[in-house]
Amino acid sequence: MTENTRIALVTGANQGIGLQIVTDLAANGLTVLLASRNLERGKAAAQKLEGDVHPIQLDVTDEASIRAAAALVEQQFGRLDILINNAAISRANGQHTETMQDYIKRSRATLISVDEVRTIWETNVFGVLTVTQAFVPLLRKSDAARIVNVSSGLGSLAFNSTPNPYRATFNPGYGASKTALNAITLAFAIELEEEGIKVNAVTPGFTATALNNYEGTDTVEQGAAEAVRVALLGSEGPTGTFTGSVNQTYPW
Repeated sequence: MTENTRIALVTGANQGIGLQIVTDLAANGLTVLLASRNLERGKAAAQKLEGDVHPIQLDVTDEASIRAAAALVEQQFGRLDILINNAAISRANGQHTETMQDYIKRSRATLISVDEVRTIWETNVFGVLTVTQAFVPLLRKSDAARIVNVSSGLGSLAFNSTPNPYRATFNPGYGASKTALNAITLAFAIELEEEGIKVNAVTPGFTATALNNYEGTDTVEQGAAEAVRVALLGSEGPTGTFTGSVNQTYPW
């Protein structure tokens, strides 16, 4: 890494969209920290990539893990230029082999357990809040800091309040957690705007990943594209936006 190389950290990056984001950022010449809950899986994923990629242990639901990761980044790199909050779960029981149809049926508002909702929000909402708060001091040391939160079109209240093919998927667990993530994104964007730190949310679309038992229709390359574009925004770029499909505006 040279002094002018930009440094990015991606959470939940040992597979799926997160891994593709790391791949694309490294291909753009960035130093990329591949953060994963399981360090060994992160190391295995990083070994297959080209570029300046460093695996790092980070469990977004564990404050001690988050603090340790922030301290390590400060010690080794002194700052952070880009934070991409990608880590997310769609269900609490780990049954990613169940079909999307079965998942939709059992996760309806009248059926989903409150414990499962809490578990999902712990990663998708509180995890993002905790990680971002921990890394803001390092982002403030950057000349052009960026925060990108990987959200979902399923989190759009405007989208789900009108008839559409995906409306039945909206639930208090994953769907509502992404609505809350959008709100947190906007809160950070408002606070950090005067400091020049751009904070945006992106939706990867219906990407085939473990989140949906690989039933998605888009590739991980397509799913990662908007997050990478927004992460590399220049000084003229916007903040406080929700976009997908290469700069397509999504309603909150």
